[in-house]
Amino acid sequence: MLLNICTAGDPVLRKQARALSQEEILSPAIQELVKNMRETMWRAPGVGLAAPQIGESLQLAVLEGRPQFHKKMNEAEVKEWQSTPYDYLAIFNPKIELLPAHVSAYEGCLSIPGFMASVPRSQSVRVTCLNEKAEPQVIEAEGWFARILQHEIDHLNGVLYIDRMESGTFTTIEHYKQYVAPPVTPS
Repeated sequence: MLLNICTAGDPVLRKQARALSQEEILSPAIQELVKNMRETMWRAPGVGLAAPQIGESLQLAVLEGRPQFHKKMNEAEVKEWQSTPYDYLAIFNPKIELLPAHVSAYEGCLSIPGFMASVPRSQSVRVTCLNEKAEPQVIEAEGWFARILQHEIDHLNGVLYIDRMESGTFTTIEHYKQYVAPPVTPS
């Protein structure tokens, strides 16, 4: 089932989401929510979706960097964003450790449709969380995957990318493609 995505201005996007117990994570209701969030993320299309974005103030996000998404990028964008596909995962109650070395890159958000901005983020992160089986896991990520984890975990803490962006870079997606995107280099 496709879920409605909340947009900037909806108060749920500015709340600290609540943690879920292991019993809640394993409940049929939350397992169905995870399934619906994944479908909504795919159809949007996006590479991550946090529960507050669909109106649920819960410490839950789904992420997936499918190869199909990467096919939409040119070589220069893949290189600039250090983008590689990553497998699907659902994370609950994440705690993030930002590792040294920061880099700025353009981001968009399903809750702020039509816009992008350059956002400084840690190049590498370590995330401890529970998976959809309520089992502890540690995720070490770098590059684009690290950026997506930071972006989605920010949503769980009531933070949008516009709170972290380099304000002079805020642009429409059309203007990003026209004026900012790395040029396609002939093969």
